[in-house]
Amino acid sequence: MAQGTVVHVAPEQPTHAVCVLGTATQLDVCGSAPGDCTSFSISASPGVVVEVARGPPTKKNRTGSSKWPLDPELEVTLRVKAASAVTGDQKVRISYYGPKTPPVQALLYLTGVEISLQADITRTGKAKQPGKAKQPGRASKNQRTWTWGPRGQGAILLVNCDRDNPSSSGMDCEDEEVLDSKDLQDMSLVTLITKTPKDFSSQHRLVLHVAKSEMDKVRVFQATGCQLPSRFQVVLGPGQPCHLVELAGGQHSRDFYLEGLTFPDASFPGLVSLGVSLLDTSNPELPEALVFQDSVAFRVAPWIMTPNTQPPQEVYVSRIFDNEDFLEAVAALAKKAKCKLTVCPEEENMDDQWMQDEMEIGYTQAPHQTLPVVFDSPRDRGLKDFPIQRVMGPNFGYVTRGPQTEEITGLDSFGNLEVSPPVTVGGKRYPLGRILIGNSGYPSCDSREVHQTLQDFLGAQRVQAPVTLYSDWLSVGHIDEFLSFVPAPDRKGFRLLLASPRSCYRLFQEKQEEGHGELLLFQGVKKKKQQKIKDILSNKKLREHNSYVESCIDWNRQVLKRELGLAEGDIVDVPQLFRLVKNSRGTPKAEAFFPNMVNMLVLGKHLGIPKPFGPLINGRCCLEEEVRALLEPLGLHCTFIDDFYTYHVRHGEVHCGTNVRRKPFSFKWWHMVP
Repeated sequence: MAQGTVVHVAPEQPTHAVCVLGTATQLDVCGSAPGDCTSFSISASPGVVVEVARGPPTKKNRTGSSKWPLDPELEVTLRVKAASAVTGDQKVRISYYGPKTPPVQALLYLTGVEISLQADITRTGKAKQPGKAKQPGRASKNQRTWTWGPRGQGAILLVNCDRDNPSSSGMDCEDEEVLDSKDLQDMSLVTLITKTPKDFSSQHRLVLHVAKSEMDKVRVFQATGCQLPSRFQVVLGPGQPCHLVELAGGQHSRDFYLEGLTFPDASFPGLVSLGVSLLDTSNPELPEALVFQDSVAFRVAPWIMTPNTQPPQEVYVSRIFDNEDFLEAVAALAKKAKCKLTVCPEEENMDDQWMQDEMEIGYTQAPHQTLPVVFDSPRDRGLKDFPIQRVMGPNFGYVTRGPQTEEITGLDSFGNLEVSPPVTVGGKRYPLGRILIGNSGYPSCDSREVHQTLQDFLGAQRVQAPVTLYSDWLSVGHIDEFLSFVPAPDRKGFRLLLASPRSCYRLFQEKQEEGHGELLLFQGVKKKKQQKIKDILSNKKLREHNSYVESCIDWNRQVLKRELGLAEGDIVDVPQLFRLVKNSRGTPKAEAFFPNMVNMLVLGKHLGIPKPFGPLINGRCCLEEEVRALLEPLGLHCTFIDDFYTYHVRHGEVHCGTNVRRKPFSFKWWHMVP
């Protein structure tokens, strides 16, 4: 709540004080009483409401002509019904009574003023109408605190991280200009309303401010009434913690626009307060005294990931020397899913085809505005400029995090970053899902770990509580090599797909028992040694490799079941084999033995799955047929894409080579309770 000062009166001379509309001013009756007095009474002008209470939580009673005993527990509060037209036009008279002395009187002259900050604390998408005062005599809602949940309150601030100015090279929040009305849409409106007597500013000052610890997290523009772009001036922000507001007499409404400068992070919980303070400057011999203070709490909107179950809107892919057929297949799939297709040309990607690793596309949201936001990974290979130059733009934001000096590992690429669909775990709802990120199982000299700056950033968003998985057993080390999510019409609305050596061996064993042991894997793949089903089944070393891989996937299976609240019926095992290959340090790591089908592109009901080149039975790939049998009953459509030489042999698949912008959740993040 807004806070005013305590008023002390003196019987010897009149006292002057200020009372702000909508707030209660404490009157110190007992401390001002003559020593031999035992009771008092109060009378006031019609524009003043006086309340006397004998300490909380006793019900307050209005005074009349009643006398009240002087009691240390007594509380007397004053409220004004309207702003004063003239300084000191409201009067309060306190009469003190003693058993042997005549009554002693103290006189208080009150000046009622209106000072209010109005913002969208109820999260309707609209701030209160400028110029509309709070109802007099009532306390305003507590704007100083920010609360979560459907009944929560508190204003929301967007990071102005898009680029509305096409001639700019950076984000809008990196400059001190308001380009146009579209730029304003990315900001939050706060209206400061004042109503004071004409001569009030001669003895008072009004200051707008943010904490010095928060001034580099927010920038505040004031509308000056001139034409764009000069009609907005910066009044608060980096290096500017306070701003003196012109306090002209009469009623005035001033609009301020706030933009966030950074997302929540390890050192920034995301809360910023915009405050206003009224100062008494009546005595030039003394420092300014605080008379009244109010503030509005804002939470910076988080960056939010979208899972495969959200409708696709745009597909991104790189064009490289030899992937024309792959591009055609992805384009056809995007067309079926009614998605826009964006292709990064060869001259811009420097032969970097791993679109998934370069970026992750999510969004940020306030009640009045939603922005897609690309999260740029720190890998910085051939596609390093693509998120900045081609993705960020008008109404498309940008954010990045990463080490400044230390080296990154393959685990810092965003094929290692996924998010589950919404889940409920042990009664705890995650309506925006949970972020999944792969890491080392345990620290060792050879282990790789996701850089702490990335982990800190993802955790600080709070709305998609991250889950750590074990992925360092893989050569590339990305969780999209062993898991994916697809939409489903039943159960939880999705299925978790897990790569499964066990189910692959079971399938091949069945085919051998049916008399197909001589059939070949990799038929139709040029320059690739073909292998018979029976030889794969009898390969003891390969069996050992996949037994190890299965144990790693089973470890993650248990984590996912526990952290996402899944049952076995929510999981589909996709047949897949791996092999162990020594890395540069001589440590065996797992790679897909044939194109990794779980590493798929999910566009609604349309799936782009790596073509596995499994054994053909009656002209049909038995691996493809098994996957169709698993997924098509869910209403999904399977398209198998040949990525063998363009992606698979380079240690990636369809998902690794594509990226998707998806529709934001209809659920509003501020309605949840982290």
